[in-house]
Amino acid sequence: MLCDSCFVILSVIKHKAQRVAVLIDVQNMYHSAKNLHNARVNFKEIVKSGVAGRELVRAIGYVIKTEAGDEKSFLEALIKMGIETRVKDLQIFSGGAKKADWDVGMAIDAVRLAHNGFVNAIVLVTGDGDFIPLVEYLQANGIQAEVMSFARSTSQKLQEAADDFIDLGAEPKKYLIRMR
Repeated sequence: MLCDSCFVILSVIKHKAQRVAVLIDVQNMYHSAKNLHNARVNFKEIVKSGVAGRELVRAIGYVIKTEAGDEKSFLEALIKMGIETRVKDLQIFSGGAKKADWDVGMAIDAVRLAHNGFVNAIVLVTGDGDFIPLVEYLQANGIQAEVMSFARSTSQKLQEAADDFIDLGAEPKKYLIRMR
């Protein structure tokens, strides 16, 4: 038992034998970078930092097709970076409401990767607090759950729940590409 004046510092361990998957909520990152920094995301650098010298098993980007359908070159760029893409159509409801998220798809992929023993660590690139139960589930099943996002647009509870949190906004030159 620890005394009242004692404290324990827990730090995440990242070693080269770890197998890692990086799951990217592309829409969340796109809108955060644009709204907070008037910039685009450097996805290649995000994957590199998320992997952190470990063995990359999968990097998956979850993308929503726009109404204009002009994302072909963007998708090709992601694929050239080694990021698999999952694409779904923007949902437009009667009355004009729109919905565009991949939360369930990302969560299912994370659970599958964890249960099949493919990975020891999963990096969620999102600021969406809806992923807190997924982080807790992964941790309860022995998977290191890490989060990368812009702290200013990330759920505080998600930051606290993660084994490690990397604030992309802390190093804008590294993680952002200025818009022209």
